[in-house]
Amino acid sequence: MDEDVSTTGRSNLQHPRFARKYLKLAAEADRRGGSVHRRRLLDGLTGRVLEVGAGQGRNFPHYPDTVTEVVALEPDDTLRATAERSATQTRVPVTVRAGHAGELPGEDGEFNAVVFSLVLCSVDDPSAALAEATRVLRPGGQVRFYEHVRSRRRIAGLLEDTITPLWRRVGGGCHPNRDTESAIRTAGFTVDYVDRFGFAFSPLVPRTAHIIGTATKPRP
Repeated sequence: MDEDVSTTGRSNLQHPRFARKYLKLAAEADRRGGSVHRRRLLDGLTGRVLEVGAGQGRNFPHYPDTVTEVVALEPDDTLRATAERSATQTRVPVTVRAGHAGELPGEDGEFNAVVFSLVLCSVDDPSAALAEATRVLRPGGQVRFYEHVRSRRRIAGLLEDTITPLWRRVGGGCHPNRDTESAIRTAGFTVDYVDRFGFAFSPLVPRTAHIIGTATKPRP
């Protein structure tokens, strides 16, 4: 259920069949509690924010008034077109741009925060995406993350490992078995807060492990 931000060729950035399904899946997930998760993710943000893999813009209504600008990056044409329409109805200024996680827009230290929302499961190279986030963040800036991750339960985790090759083909590049919290720590961020919980984005799927958290780019 994630926005694909592959770092390779343009053909890998387009999943029109999945994108059309995701428009409905994301709406259903928000009705089941995803909207609450998005508000928690974005609460307290200030200044200029870069959202990576913004999808159809489901986060846009939840940005607080203290945010002065959101630059929303989305590679998929179908999702980006919907996001552009959503951006016209927001209370904070949102600029939607084409692009991918491996090459973020912005100068070094330009943004107060970078948001990854159900997207790091789908990037080809999470370490490259997080390195780019480090580059565009000011010292002391935050990464906010909301992701589904590999289960800590042995059998469930092994099952996620097993289905990943097929799942990524039908799910827009999604890997259900990534340890995103560890990837963020390895990238050099200080994880300030993380909440781990189970969530089922559809009545047709079981609850899977999700995390919401905040990490900080260290100051020199």
